[in-house]
Amino acid sequence: MTNFIKPTNYKALLDRRQTEQGIKLIKDFFEQNLSTELRLHRVTAPLFVLQGLGINDDLNGVERPVTFPIKDLDDARAEVVHSLAKWKRLTLAEYEIEPGYGVYTDMNAIRADEELDNIHSLYVDQWDWEAVITREDRTVAFLKDVVRRIYHAIRRTEYLVCESYRQVKPFLPSDIHFIHSEELLQMYPDLTPKEREDEICKKYGAVFLIGIGGDLSNGEPHDGRAPDYDDWSTVGENGLKGLNGDILVWYPVLGRSLELSSMGIRVDKEALLRQLEIAGKTERKELFFHQQLLNDHLPLSIGGGIGQSRLCLMLLHKAHIGEIQASIWPEEMRSECKRLGMPLI
Repeated sequence: MTNFIKPTNYKALLDRRQTEQGIKLIKDFFEQNLSTELRLHRVTAPLFVLQGLGINDDLNGVERPVTFPIKDLDDARAEVVHSLAKWKRLTLAEYEIEPGYGVYTDMNAIRADEELDNIHSLYVDQWDWEAVITREDRTVAFLKDVVRRIYHAIRRTEYLVCESYRQVKPFLPSDIHFIHSEELLQMYPDLTPKEREDEICKKYGAVFLIGIGGDLSNGEPHDGRAPDYDDWSTVGENGLKGLNGDILVWYPVLGRSLELSSMGIRVDKEALLRQLEIAGKTERKELFFHQQLLNDHLPLSIGGGIGQSRLCLMLLHKAHIGEIQASIWPEEMRSECKRLGMPLI
C-alpha cells in the first residue's frame, strides 16, 4: 500500500445506488459523445488473443500478460489483452474504414502486475478507439485538435453529472494546456516524472503531455511506451520528438494528477523500424502484426484508450477506483477504505 492515498475528511457525495446510476449515466453519455466527436462506430473486441502474433499491447514492456492453454488448439496459449492498441488497427483494415472515420470498443483487461492503489486495479476497463488518418494528418497540430475534441466531450459529461446530482460541483477548466515532456523536464529538472505531472496539472488543471516513450535530454523517457504502436520518435513541433501523449487532470479529491487517456498518432513503417531498433526489439519485425504494417496492409491511424472507471471516479468525486468497479484488493486496504468512508465494491 505504498502509494495508497488517505484523503482527510473524505465523504462520498453519492450513496451506492446513486453511484451505480451515475456510472451508467456517464458511460452512456460519454460513449455517444466520443463516437460523435471522432466519427467512430462501435465494434466487438476480444478479451484475449493468441500468443506470438504481436497483437497484444506490451505497455511498458515488462508487464506479464495473463495466459492460458486452449484445449481444442493443441494447448496453444492465449493471453488476456493489456489493451487493444494494435488489434484496432487490424480492424480498421479489415472493415476498410475511410480516412476521417474509425472504431471504438469496450476493452476489458486483467493486469496482474499492477501496483494496487486508489487509481490502479487488477481490472482495467476503457474505451479503446482508433481512426484512419492521411499522411498529411501526421502532425502535432492534428493531434492537438483530436485531444481538444475528446476533452470537450469530457467537460460536457461533467456538466451532465453536475446537473443530475447538484451536490457534485464542476472543477475542470474550460481548456486543456499542451506541453512537451522535454519542456516539462526543463521546468522541473529536480523532480521525478510523476512529480512534474503533479506540478503542471496543479498549475493548469488539465494538461496534454506530448512526447512519451523517447529519451529526454536527461537520457531517460518521461514514461515507458512500447515501440510498435505510438509514434514517439518522429520530430514534431519545435523540433521535439513525439506524436503521442497523455491527457492529465488535477484531481482535488486525491490532491494529485490523474491520467485519463493515453493516445497518439501511430507508427508508420519508418517509425516502427526506428523504434524497434531503439528498443532493441528488432526481432518483432517477423511477427504477424508487424509484417502487416511493413507490407502496407494497415492504414495510417490515430488512437488511444480512455479509462472508464477512472473517468467515473473523477466525475463522481470518488477517492478510490474500488468505489466504481468490482475487483480484488488487499484486506488491509479494504478495511482502511471502509474506515475512511470509502467502502469498496
